[in-house]
Amino acid sequence: MTPTTRVAAIQAQPVWFDLAATTDKTVDLIAGASAGGAELVAFPETWLPGYPAFIWSQNIGEQVPLIANYRANSPALDGPEIEAIREAAKQHGIMVVLGLSERDHGSLYMSQLIIGADGAILLHRRKLKPTHVERALFGESDGSGLQVVDTPLGRVGALNCWEHMQPLVKFAMYAQHEEIHVAGWPALTPVSESPLPQLSGEVCLTLSRTYALEGGAFVIVPNQMLPGDRTDAVAAGLSAVVYGPDGTAVSTPLDPGTEGLVYADIDLAVGSFAKVFADPVGHYSRPDVFQLTVDRTARPVVRLEGAASPESIPDTDEELVSA
Repeated sequence: MTPTTRVAAIQAQPVWFDLAATTDKTVDLIAGASAGGAELVAFPETWLPGYPAFIWSQNIGEQVPLIANYRANSPALDGPEIEAIREAAKQHGIMVVLGLSERDHGSLYMSQLIIGADGAILLHRRKLKPTHVERALFGESDGSGLQVVDTPLGRVGALNCWEHMQPLVKFAMYAQHEEIHVAGWPALTPVSESPLPQLSGEVCLTLSRTYALEGGAFVIVPNQMLPGDRTDAVAAGLSAVVYGPDGTAVSTPLDPGTEGLVYADIDLAVGSFAKVFADPVGHYSRPDVFQLTVDRTARPVVRLEGAASPESIPDTDEELVSA
């Protein structure tokens, strides 16, 4: 019998815009996923410290104090919160795919980390293009994050939100023979309550399912639940699920109004078999007609070349004054 891998998708609320408390909750959820037998656990887009939905409903003047608090509660990559999560991954021997609002000096980025079971960061990526009004708060990335990493569990990749609506972005991932994909989404509502139908939970689940079918991969969809009462209407939005390479849900469902973990036992051989029928970057491609070039060069804003000579640095206050 082919061995299977148990994966878990988070279905929960963060402790909204409270970095310390959400970090503690993340560590607890990692422990719970491991106790449930999962070897990989996936979190939604900007799980730390929660998706800033206020950017869609308030003008910039009203947002200023909210933005200040949001920035203060966004983690730095080398900060203690990420270190605590990495340590939890190592302690429980589980891979973690984490969505975060990453603070890098004066800027924020919609980032994802793939953290190995040893606590090492296997991939740090940033959303290539924030969606619509997200661009007023978050910066863009270069192509260096369009990577699939080879791990003991298989070839693992991740994208955020409407990156799943970009055909070329998806094809760049398919071309790396991705086997397990994490589709990070923000907190979403049903199509009847969404300001744009394409921002609804139903549509985002459709895009995630399409990704599984197109890429012949398992797609893990965590759910960042909304606060307040979970009425039937709200519960009809996004719910945590794992899709198989044939587009069917292979996870054990969890009531949409309940926080917890959604599990699936996946067999990568199923993905390989699915590609026997339609491999978009193999026998079902036409490289003589279509070619895609992906520039994955990291592009820093400034390159500081050379170093200050020690002889040019004053040694004493007197030298500093005279200089």
